[in-house]
Order: sequence, then structure tokens, then C-alpha cells
Amino acid sequence: MKYHSSKIPVETARNEQMIDITSKVQEVVNAAKVQSGICIVFSMHTTCGITINENADPDVKKDIMHHLARIFPESESYKHLEGNSNAHLKVSTIGPSETVLVEKGKLVLGRWQGIMLCEFDGPRNRSVTVHVQGD
Repeated sequence: MKYHSSKIPVETARNEQMIDITSKVQEVVNAAKVQSGICIVFSMHTTCGITINENADPDVKKDIMHHLARIFPESESYKHLEGNSNAHLKVSTIGPSETVLVEKGKLVLGRWQGIMLCEFDGPRNRSVTVHVQGD
């Protein structure tokens, strides 16, 4: 069994955005030289999450961000007073990580799927930990 971990730096440009990091994650899988196993992608932040969703139609990303903003508006009265309470709630909904199968050295994703970093409190320099294990 092989184990390989790496950190991917991601610089976000806006307060809220979704960035496709699939190719960067695949680079880590390539470096791990694992043919069959799993890949865990984990955000090291409480206001930035990871999800798998469509990477072909940009309107899907817009819809996700729009509806999360409706569910968790900035103007709501929150107990946490740092101004980013809604970002914490959005990440709790999206989640901090995804696990993806690896087969024949490649991430196993559907035709339109991509691994997305979801920024909710940017712009910032973010760090994503990628752990690959397998044979």
C-alpha cells in the first residue's frame, strides 16, 4: 500500500466563487503513482469547502452560489460577529472534503464532474490537502 500527501495552493480572486481544481488533484495522483485506491481532497479552512459537481456549464456554479446566498444571507443576525458567519454555514452545508476513487492512475469522475473549491470568504490564499493511498 502506497501513501502520498501533498498540499495544493489555491489563490481565490473573489469573495465567493467556485474553482475547478480537478487537474491539480490529478497531478497529485500522478505523483503518488497509485493505480488503484482512493484520493481524499480536504480544505484546511472553515470558510472554504470542497464539492464535486458539474464542470461543463458555468451556470451550475452560479445557481449553487445564488441559492446558498439566499439560504444564508450576509444580512442575517448571527451570533458570530466577525462578518463571515454565513461563510461558515455555507461550508457546513457543502462540506470540507470529498473522497474520489482512483482506477488505472486516474480519478474516477463522471463525464461532467469536477472537484470544486468553494470560496465563501475571499479573496484569500487557500490550502487544499490531497491524500492518495492505494496500490
